[in-house]
Amino acid sequence: MSRKLGTNATQRMALIKNQASALLWHGKIETTEARAKEVASYVAKIITLAVNTYADTVESEVTVTDAKGKEVKRTLVKDGVKKLNARRKIMTMVNDLQEVKGFKESKPDFKKRTRAIKSPLIEKIFDEYAPKYATRKEEKGNGGGYTRIYKLGPRKGDAAEVAIIELVD
Repeated sequence: MSRKLGTNATQRMALIKNQASALLWHGKIETTEARAKEVASYVAKIITLAVNTYADTVESEVTVTDAKGKEVKRTLVKDGVKKLNARRKIMTMVNDLQEVKGFKESKPDFKKRTRAIKSPLIEKIFDEYAPKYATRKEEKGNGGGYTRIYKLGPRKGDAAEVAIIELVD
């Protein structure tokens, strides 16, 4: 059953998209219970898509000439067709959040660390969450159950039921 969450369709999808992005980036968010339930099902679809396609890669050898003029063979690892399609679908389902510079990290170090990463949230989904939940799926024999919701009780101002939603380890 779809909840309206007191907004029209475009605002509701933007809200769910923003909260799903924050949940996938931080691992835990605090929101109302109804929103948490909607975000949980939305995030489950994203993670399932990543788990089913993260291993689809294609390796190819390329001969490249280096600065000294020598020909060097390199192995390139690219996304396969299914993984590329899943990556593009997930890009439409989440807002891509950017890396934040560390507290005592210098600007050149930050640029060096983030140079190769174009979409940090998408990379985190495919590099961190997908392998973790794929091994969990193999061990337990079933997929799903990626999120957990803790109910905190009514909020002080408007008595809305507040909950914390987090990704399961």
